[in-house]
Amino acid sequence: MSDLQPSFCAMKNINYTLKLLLFSAVLLSAAASAETLTAVQIYSQDELLNLIGKNKHLQRVKADDCQLVEDIKARSEKMKVPAYQFLYGDMLLYGVCVDKNVNLGMDFIHQSANQGLPDALEQLGRYYNEGRFVRKDKNRATEYFYAASSVGHLRAQMQLIELYNAGYGAPHDYYYAYHWLHNAIIEQGKDQQKAEQLLAQLSKKMPETVVTQAKQPLER
Repeated sequence: MSDLQPSFCAMKNINYTLKLLLFSAVLLSAAASAETLTAVQIYSQDELLNLIGKNKHLQRVKADDCQLVEDIKARSEKMKVPAYQFLYGDMLLYGVCVDKNVNLGMDFIHQSANQGLPDALEQLGRYYNEGRFVRKDKNRATEYFYAASSVGHLRAQMQLIELYNAGYGAPHDYYYAYHWLHNAIIEQGKDQQKAEQLLAQLSKKMPETVVTQAKQPLER
């Protein structure tokens, strides 16, 4: 028995050491995770606008494990930054990282649009056009699309002309709608083809002299 006793004690010491090492590894892993969590930085204005333009803003918030919710909320409610009001509004509309609240979400989208954010104006136009979150109102949609189109929002320009071609809006606004889309920079071939079709259809509703004038270089 006396020969076995030292071996038994040694085993106990080894087990104790292994437990300490395992516990230390867990602590180090937790610390590393905490460091990773705190590494996420708030988005710059340009970065956020780029995400919104690509419709990847909500995807990015989720990819960042919802760590920036309080920062986003503060920049929306207190600082009233239009891009952050749009982001927070969308988070509320779709329940991304926050409890879904359609009324509050639409309020923030409207606040962003009232400050002139093109993507907010286009989104409100689209919602009124489709009847999403609001009662469908094609005429109100044209108003939002027109405002977004005037500052170069391509999707709004196309949707605006689609509504004009469908008989909505005022004929005296056709000139600028044609003028903006005709002079738009369009990268993708399918969008170029769609723009040509929309313009060709709208031109049938306009005097030839007005169409010729609308084809002039962009008025700035």
